[in-house]
Amino acid sequence: MSEPPVLALRDAQPRVFWLDDPAAPEPAEQLIGEHTADLAVVGGGYTGLWTALRAKERYPSLDVVVLEAATCGSAASGRNGGFCDASLTHGFGNGQARWPDELPLLERLGEENLEAIGATIAKYGIDCGWERTGELTVATAPHHLEGLAEEAAARQALGHKVSLLDADEVRAEVNSPTYLGALADHSGTALIEPAHLAWGLRRACLDLGVRIHEHSPVTALRGNLLRTATGSVRAGRVALATNAFPSLLRRLRLYTVPVYDLVLTTEPLSAQQLSEIGWRGRQGIGDASNLFHYYRLTRDNRILWGGYTPLYYFGSRIDPALEQRDTIHEMLARHFFATFPQLEGLRFTHRWGGVIDTSTRFCAFFGTASEGRIAYALGYTGLGVAATRFGADVMLDLLYAEKTERTELKMVRERPLPFPPEPIRSAGIHLTRWSMAHADSHAGHRNLWLRTLDRMGLGFDF
Repeated sequence: MSEPPVLALRDAQPRVFWLDDPAAPEPAEQLIGEHTADLAVVGGGYTGLWTALRAKERYPSLDVVVLEAATCGSAASGRNGGFCDASLTHGFGNGQARWPDELPLLERLGEENLEAIGATIAKYGIDCGWERTGELTVATAPHHLEGLAEEAAARQALGHKVSLLDADEVRAEVNSPTYLGALADHSGTALIEPAHLAWGLRRACLDLGVRIHEHSPVTALRGNLLRTATGSVRAGRVALATNAFPSLLRRLRLYTVPVYDLVLTTEPLSAQQLSEIGWRGRQGIGDASNLFHYYRLTRDNRILWGGYTPLYYFGSRIDPALEQRDTIHEMLARHFFATFPQLEGLRFTHRWGGVIDTSTRFCAFFGTASEGRIAYALGYTGLGVAATRFGADVMLDLLYAEKTERTELKMVRERPLPFPPEPIRSAGIHLTRWSMAHADSHAGHRNLWLRTLDRMGLGFDF
């Protein structure tokens, strides 16, 4: 099976499928000259765009400006898998381990947030392929079954619409010989087209009067003054939404690390190929391994396939050259055909990568600086498509001194432990990744290193 995957990649373009679209908007004008604003948002991904949009919805008279280093949605927000998950805590298990007393409230707020995203998409007519498909977490090893059963029981106790599927039942949903069972979440996940959501939010912001300047990287933040190479903005308040990229607040730079995730998309499946795998429910799918794959169908019935190998580079290096790795993309292709051998002969059309902002607690954290005039939200750890809207509202709560259910959460008031400096950081991350792979191949057994991290509430994920 080594030859077909390599051949299947032969014509794959080194471009992001979602962004490779003639519908992409023309870039906004670069910031030139001196400006003022009530609220300046740094970053034009989901976090920044939701912040600008929610600011105009909550406080219509505000003068809001967004400063984006490249183009809106061109980084993680335009190149992710499009899983819009209700969880604010990077999954039920992480929330249960960290904030068990708050978990019912966190789950309710997450579901309300997801419902609000759907309502916003409808309100502004955003054509982004919104589908409330639910999700399957599939067991591909015997030891996964017990963990999925425990999670199902805990989630059902909180009223979640989830069920356990045996091997025959999950293969009736999606036909893969690797599936031994699954946890089916029937309502907690939607699928979207990432770039189209970002472009739709951008359009909605512009229609409400938000000023957006692209190709305007902020080079310095001094109090309430933001400088770019060609201009400046003096703002009453500032929301930082740069996520994986180095924060303008230097003290935050040890709290996240940039992790590369690589992705493939196939050509559209034929009617015959679709019939061979089923997938009539179009659910998003992830497996239950530590190093896991995630995959979904696109609007035109391609399969997007990503995950498994989070890549960290010494010194938290970020470089477009790291978005292409032949050995990793070939490995992803081999894993794809092992999961769906009946699709042998299918070709991949796009191959790419992107950076995820990983925190040691696996989910976003929040805070303020400069006597409350600056707010930040970052560290989504790969599950931020929906949670960024929540993060935007948290930042606005903090900036405008509003006491809400959100601001009272321990999850919002606490910060994670930082990553250590180099070279300890790199050594620790690589040891953790090796240990996760070892656990996957040894019936889930977590070695001393992983057990120590568990006790300390630390980790590394994507």
